[in-house]
Amino acid sequence: MEESNNYGHQHPLLLMLNQDQLINYGSGVADCSRCGEKVSAPCFCCVEHCGFYLHKVCAEAPLELNHPFHPHHPLLLMQNAPYSSGRYICNFCGERGNDFVYHCSCPFDFHIKCALFTFNIAENNLKELDHVALQHPLVFTENGDEELEDVAKCFVCWEPLAKYTHFSPDCGFNLHEKCAKLPFKLNHMCHRKHPLVLQFNSEGLSCKVCQETRQINIGFVYGCSPCNFSIHIECVSPSPIIEDKSHQHPFSLILRQAPFICDACGTEGNHAAYACCTCNIIVHKKCISLPHIIKSRWHHHPVSHTYVLHKEHFERLDCMICHIEVNTEYGSYYCVDCNIIFHVNCATRDLDFFYVVSPENEDEKPLDISLNSITNVLERNDAGEATMIEHFKHNHYLTLSDKIREYGNKCCDGCMLLISDSFYYCSECEFFLHKACAELPKMKPIWYHSCQLATLVLTSDHIFRCEICDFLSNGFAYKCNECGSHTCLRCQAIPPDALSCPGHEHPLLFYFDFGGRCSACGLDIEPAYSCKDCNYSVDHFCMLLPTRVSHKCDEHLLALTYHDIHDYSKHHYCDICEQKRDLKRWFYHCTTCDTSAHVKCVLGEYPFIKTGSIYKEGDHPHPVTFVKKIKHYPKCTKCGEPCEELALECAEPE
Repeated sequence: MEESNNYGHQHPLLLMLNQDQLINYGSGVADCSRCGEKVSAPCFCCVEHCGFYLHKVCAEAPLELNHPFHPHHPLLLMQNAPYSSGRYICNFCGERGNDFVYHCSCPFDFHIKCALFTFNIAENNLKELDHVALQHPLVFTENGDEELEDVAKCFVCWEPLAKYTHFSPDCGFNLHEKCAKLPFKLNHMCHRKHPLVLQFNSEGLSCKVCQETRQINIGFVYGCSPCNFSIHIECVSPSPIIEDKSHQHPFSLILRQAPFICDACGTEGNHAAYACCTCNIIVHKKCISLPHIIKSRWHHHPVSHTYVLHKEHFERLDCMICHIEVNTEYGSYYCVDCNIIFHVNCATRDLDFFYVVSPENEDEKPLDISLNSITNVLERNDAGEATMIEHFKHNHYLTLSDKIREYGNKCCDGCMLLISDSFYYCSECEFFLHKACAELPKMKPIWYHSCQLATLVLTSDHIFRCEICDFLSNGFAYKCNECGSHTCLRCQAIPPDALSCPGHEHPLLFYFDFGGRCSACGLDIEPAYSCKDCNYSVDHFCMLLPTRVSHKCDEHLLALTYHDIHDYSKHHYCDICEQKRDLKRWFYHCTTCDTSAHVKCVLGEYPFIKTGSIYKEGDHPHPVTFVKKIKHYPKCTKCGEPCEELALECAEPE
C-alpha cells in the first residue's frame, strides 16, 4: 500500500496494488467514484474510509485527450455530461452513463474506460488484450463471472464474434482478432481521391457499400471527413458473391464509380452494386435480403415485394405512407387484395410499424379479433338489427333507439361524445352506447401503436389517460398488455389514409414526418393530416374534436365552426374568457344566440369524464363517484387542498 495525492478528494488516498490488499483493507463491493463501475485493484482508497474509491486508470486519466480516432477536436474529461439530464450514451459501447465522461462538442461522449481502451488500440498498445479461443462468444456479468452468449458482438465492427477473439480483462470488451489490428489508413477503390482513415462513427453517415446507417453512432468506420465518405469495417472487403433465400439466384459484386438505380427499391446507389445476371437486375447490398412479405400496421393485409408492377391494375399510384407517386418500373410493396402500394424504403424504414413474415409462416392464419362486444342478442327487428342486447361491459339489457333529439344531451359511455347516431340505452340506469361503439371488437390491432405484434384489449370501469390525445377519460379504451398504455375510442378510429374534413374542400392525408403548423389551432405539429393540393394541415387532436358540445355559457349545443363569417371586431372575442379570438382558427359557436368561444375554453380540462359514474377506487371501502364544482369546495381527504373542479366523492349517503 502506498499513500498518494488525493486527486481532488478531501482526504489522503492509499494505492492498493492487488486484490488481496483491497480485501484486507476491509473494502467490500464498492464503485469507482469516476467511472461508476465495480472497483478492483489497482485502485485508490480513502484513508478515512469515507467510501471514496478510484481505479488507478481512472485517477490517472488525462484531463484532455487528443484521440487519433477523433482528430478534429480534443476530448475533455468532465464530471458530468453537459446536458440537462446529466446522462449520455457512450459512442463506443452504446451504453448509458451518468458519471465522468470524455466529451467533445461535436457532440461525442465516451466512458473513461472506452476512451482509454480505444486510444490504446489506436496506439497499437495491445498488451492488455488476452487471446481467447471460444466455442461461443464470451460476455461478463456484473459480478465479473464468465458467461456464454450467442449474440455477443465485436465492439469495433459490431458484427457477431467468431470462434477466436481478443478480450480485454480490464474493460470487458470482446474484439475480433482482425479488428484489434486494423490498419489506421487504407486506400479503397470506392474512394480513390483520398485514403480512408479509421475513426469513430461520429458523423453517422450511411455506408457507401451497403447503403445502411446504424441507428446509433457507435463503433468504428473507415472514413474521409473532407468528402463525407464512410464505409463500415465489415464492408471494406465485401463478399464477391451473395446468396439469399429471398432470391432464387446468387448476386455478384460490381464496383463502380457511376451511380445506378436499384431495381429492388428504386433509389440511387453508388460505388458498390450487386447484380443477378440471370434476372438482369442490379441492387444495393441491403436490398438483396428484402423480405418477400411484410405485415404492416398501416394496413390490415400483408403486403408483398415485387420487382415488376403493372400500373394499369391500380387506381392510384401514390405510396400509402408518403403519398408520393411510386415508380412502377422498380421494386415496391403492394397489397394483392386492396391494390395499394408502398415505396420499399417507406415500408421498411420503421420496424415499429412493419414486421417480417417468415416463409414458414406465410400461410399462418391471423389472430381472430372479430370477437364482438355484444355477447348475446335478445331481440331483432324485421331488418335483422339487434334491438335488445347483452354487452360484456354492462350488467343490464340494452335497447336500440334512434331518438337522438330526445337523448341528444346524453353522452355515450364508450366514446364519451354526445349521442349523435343510433344508440343503445339501459332502462335501469344512465348508460348509453352508440351502436358503432357497442359493436366494436373485444381485441384489435391499432396501426400507430408502437408495440410490435400487439393486439389491444377493450377495457372500461376505470380512469385512464389516452396515449394519443392525452385526455383523462372514464370511457372505454383499448389497452396494450405489453406497455400498459390506453387508447380512447375516439383515437382508435384514426385511419392511416385519407380523411375528409368539414373545414376543407380536399381530403387530408396522413404524413408521419410532417413538420408545420396546424390550420385549426395554430400550433406546431408533427405528425399531421395534410392536404396534398394546398397549404392546409390539421393535427390528430383537432381532427378528433367533438362536432357538438354542451357548455353552461349557452342553453343550446355549440357546434364546431371552421370559418368565422363575421367582419365586425366585436364578434372576434371568446364569450367565456372574454379574450380575443384568432379568426383563422376553429372555434365553437351557437348560431341562435351568436355565442362564440375558444375550443379550449369550451372543452375545459376534463371533457371526457362522465360525472355520476360509480367506481371502486384505491383503498376506500365504498364506491366513489365523479362530481364537478362541489358546493363549498370541501377539502381533499388526501392532500387537504379544496376540490375546485373534478373530484371523486364517496357514493354512500352516510
